[in-house]
Amino acid sequence: MSQVITQGNVPHGPASGPASSALPARAAGAGGPATPPGALPRVLPCARAALRRFAAGAAVVSAAALATLSAAPPAASAQETDRLTVTVRDAGEGLDGTYEVTCRPGRGSHPDPEGACAAVERNTRWGQDTFAPPQRDAICTMQYGGPATAHVTGTWAGRPVDATYDRRNGCAIDRWDALVPLLPAVGSATPS
Repeated sequence: MSQVITQGNVPHGPASGPASSALPARAAGAGGPATPPGALPRVLPCARAALRRFAAGAAVVSAAALATLSAAPPAASAQETDRLTVTVRDAGEGLDGTYEVTCRPGRGSHPDPEGACAAVERNTRWGQDTFAPPQRDAICTMQYGGPATAHVTGTWAGRPVDATYDRRNGCAIDRWDALVPLLPAVGSATPS
């Protein structure tokens, strides 16, 4: 019984020879071995090991980059400053006015700058507008939370903010209450 050992695409052994090759071969160019049509060239064991090390290294770098991105808060980077101006009207005595707040660290003319920043952070989700209005097709309870209105402008997470708030129905009340104490606790709001 004759054994044929192949290396690359060229058979070796007792049965090797021009007549023993069942596959048509292309002419070898630049000193390389002949390769049948549609076949991939043979990868040497040392090159295979190098490719494995490269792929493993690339996977580690990719995982590290992903971990860094997912660990970073979706808010702004250290170089960006989150600044908001809040103007409140018709919320009641001592609550109306215009307040400034700057986060990281929390400071400004707002009565509770740290709490205001924490409220916005708590409502910040990656890929979502923290200050977006309720969806137009949202089903909201028909309750009235009072005449209070607020206008928030500035920059948050590197994006411009220009949002208005009121308390005309259940969705608007929930939206307002989610930002207490950035917005003052009015009616059903419970500070967190």
